Amino acid sequence: MPVVITNNPAETEALGERWGREAQRGWVFALTGELGAGKTQLVKGLARGLGISARVHSPTFTLVNQYSGGRLTLFHLDLYRIESAEQFVAAGLEEYLQPEGVTVIEWAERLEKFGMRPAPNAVRPAGRSVWRAVRIEVIGPMQRRIHHEDSGA
Repeated sequence: MPVVITNNPAETEALGERWGREAQRGWVFALTGELGAGKTQLVKGLARGLGISARVHSPTFTLVNQYSGGRLTLFHLDLYRIESAEQFVAAGLEEYLQPEGVTVIEWAERLEKFGMRPAPNAVRPAGRSVWRAVRIEVIGPMQRRIHHEDSGA
């Protein structure tokens, strides 16, 4: 599993921007990490890499924010307040696991807790099969260790 160390929020955003430039239609980024680890900072960079100029903020209360205007639409989910698989399904969030754009899921570890681990190897159109699991660890006041692994490619 590749590891990147970032020394400040700008470097975390720059990593996200690099990933946003690489992202293709149908990709899902599953982010895990404690509160304040930098998940939203990474999403800000992803949006910039996709060419999205809108202000990105965590959808903790709205559950999903949609950002258009870039080369692909970005769907930004936050599962922090989702307590069960039933709530996930009732909120209509399943459709974002195989998006028409790019999906980023904060607190993605909840999917596994709900027994809803997505199927990254599910049959999808060519070029739409990447599921990137990203774990962000706080290793200092500004420093982060970011582990990432792609599956379904």
